[in-house]
Amino acid sequence: MAAESRPAPNGGPWTRRARQADEWLAQHKVVASATTASLVSTFAGFPLDSLKSRLQSSRENLSLVRLAAEVVKEEGVGGLWRGFPLPLITISIVRTISFTIYTSTKRMINSVPGQPSELKESPWLDIRLGMLNRDRASDVAVTSALAGAASGAVVCVGSAPFELVKAVRTIINKAGPMGLYTGWRLHFVRDTSGTALYFAEYDVMRYWLGRKSKGKGREGETGEQGEVPEWARSWLPPQIIPFLCGSVAGVSSWALIYPVDAIKTKAQQRALSGLEPRTPLVQFMRLVRGPDKDNPKPLLRGIARLYRGLGVSMLRSMLTHGLLWTIVDWAGGWIETRPFERLVAGTEE
Repeated sequence: MAAESRPAPNGGPWTRRARQADEWLAQHKVVASATTASLVSTFAGFPLDSLKSRLQSSRENLSLVRLAAEVVKEEGVGGLWRGFPLPLITISIVRTISFTIYTSTKRMINSVPGQPSELKESPWLDIRLGMLNRDRASDVAVTSALAGAASGAVVCVGSAPFELVKAVRTIINKAGPMGLYTGWRLHFVRDTSGTALYFAEYDVMRYWLGRKSKGKGREGETGEQGEVPEWARSWLPPQIIPFLCGSVAGVSSWALIYPVDAIKTKAQQRALSGLEPRTPLVQFMRLVRGPDKDNPKPLLRGIARLYRGLGVSMLRSMLTHGLLWTIVDWAGGWIETRPFERLVAGTEE
């Protein structure tokens, strides 16, 4: 009798609701995956960012471990996350938008005109160029670089003012709302080239480490992890490949683009102080060789000085970007398994 009163597997109200939930997740897979990954990775990396800021403002020569111990002793573990809510919200929004633009742009570039779509998501702009969709590393690299550049360029428009948020009232009083875009050209170069490098590095590394391609016209989507190449099979478990590729892409792209960020920061400081602007090349040479033209510093020493203090930033970047891609990869795969329907089916058995 109990079996007769049980709702039909495909017709019960909970089954229909589960199906609707799974369909919604499938249609918004990129947003759901990127948002989840951003929240977790930002939370995990925030203590390192907080400690970096404290190190920069401290007059004592403290190690990272000693400073962390002092913060926990004086403020408790929660002190490592002080001021956390705002970065959690802003970074998660920026990363979700970035991933959405990146994925959509890859789809536009790779999709073949007239080919039926296999995707659940509704494209926000249905353009199909049918380009760069061969199964080779060069096509993956160029596609991802173009998609990353588009993502960085769009996000830059909204994120640029946030870099000057601490001085927003002073800036608006001096230069009006457009003053918030002081140094915007260098900001644009940094975000566009940096994001292009980041996504291209990640996708090419995943390609080399065995990620399957969906073939010609694959709509910008990435395939599942395939068999790890023989040269890496003995030391690289497939489960850590997203973390490894994300960490390397995050650290190396930031290191390569860091000089542009340093020049941008100096340009903003000079503009806000009312000083005469310098060209990027002149500012870079002053950063590396020093202000004294008659007694310039050695080039290598100057470059080392430019990168001084980036150790904590690199550590944070490895952790956050490794976690970011690991969770994006896991969440996307979990969504494809139709989890709510599986849950309901399990309860009805």
